[in-house]
Amino acid sequence: MKVVLAAYGSRGDVEPCAATGRELLRRGHDVTMAVPPNMVGFVESAGLAAVAYGRDTRERIDAAASLIHHAKNPLGGLPEIMEQVFGVSAEKNTALASVTAGADLLVAGMNEQNLAANVAECHGIPLAALHFFPAHLLPTGGLLSNVAKQAEVAQRQALGLPETPPAPKDAGPLEIQAYDEIFVPGLAAEWGEAAARRPFVGALTLELSTPADEEVLSWIGEGTPPVYFGLGSTPVSSPAETVAVVSAACAQLGERALICSGPNDFTGIPADPHVKIVDAVNHVTVFPACRAVIHHGGAGTTAAGIRAGVPTLVVWLWLDQPLWAEAVVRLEVGAARAFSESTLDSVVADLRSILTPQCLSRCQQVAGQLTSPAKSVARAADLLEDLVDR
Repeated sequence: MKVVLAAYGSRGDVEPCAATGRELLRRGHDVTMAVPPNMVGFVESAGLAAVAYGRDTRERIDAAASLIHHAKNPLGGLPEIMEQVFGVSAEKNTALASVTAGADLLVAGMNEQNLAANVAECHGIPLAALHFFPAHLLPTGGLLSNVAKQAEVAQRQALGLPETPPAPKDAGPLEIQAYDEIFVPGLAAEWGEAAARRPFVGALTLELSTPADEEVLSWIGEGTPPVYFGLGSTPVSSPAETVAVVSAACAQLGERALICSGPNDFTGIPADPHVKIVDAVNHVTVFPACRAVIHHGGAGTTAAGIRAGVPTLVVWLWLDQPLWAEAVVRLEVGAARAFSESTLDSVVADLRSILTPQCLSRCQQVAGQLTSPAKSVARAADLLEDLVDR
């Protein structure tokens, strides 16, 4: 079958779709991904065909932050925001409608589900979505939501569809939950009958190696297991200060530190002898060799840390990250704190509370309850194949 997967956002939004796409490709299906221009190379490195979709997400994040920061009146930037939303929506609609022509299935990341639903309706093909966290956490209502609805009306018009989508003939599209149910106990019961179309498969990851992996593992082998620190794709406003706090906290506890800069520029920042700074590492390979992991609480990184069986400290910022932070605390596999409230003293105290034999034992116990990466991606692919067969 021919499958198109649409994913828009940072790596955390794109990788689950890419992992699913690669498994479908391995099974002999024709797979194409629609992703932001800045993620095309990443997807192609996983062996998948990719087309540019929308605009560079990193540039959009920086532009939005600058617009909000410099606007004297918060509403003063509304026309520009609306122009961007409508412009990006139109560009994405054109690209996705084109690449989906002749496809048997359209799969969308949860951020793209509404836009993809209209394209799937236009082509008369089934739609499935990958949810990286519970959909009820997505913002609803408000000014930006109304702008998005107006953009959707314009999209439907461009596709030649009625302004109002037709009533669904069944319960709705397949919405694969790309995380383990253990993180959100009771959610399936809340869904009731809808739970049947929202199966849990576990976190979806490519497990891609990085150029730094061999060097990092060699460095780890030369001393004690380090504490990992990384914030994923999150922009860091004060790189030097961030490195200094992590370095000092680990020094106080007699630990080494492995710091991943992600897309941020950490070059030129002096590192103490007990600290190693790299751009990125393969979480599946490196996390099990660490004493603990400190991160932003992204869905994929949280799953990787808990799968590795090591204590976690979540320093969350926004969106779904508080959910994963709460789960880490509830499962007793680590600690959590808002990044804005984190200080040198708090990081030291939080690390001291999780670097215990009791916490490590609990982490290893919970790790055994999570779905393995291989089983997660196989289950997601099975569900999509079944959908098309039906």
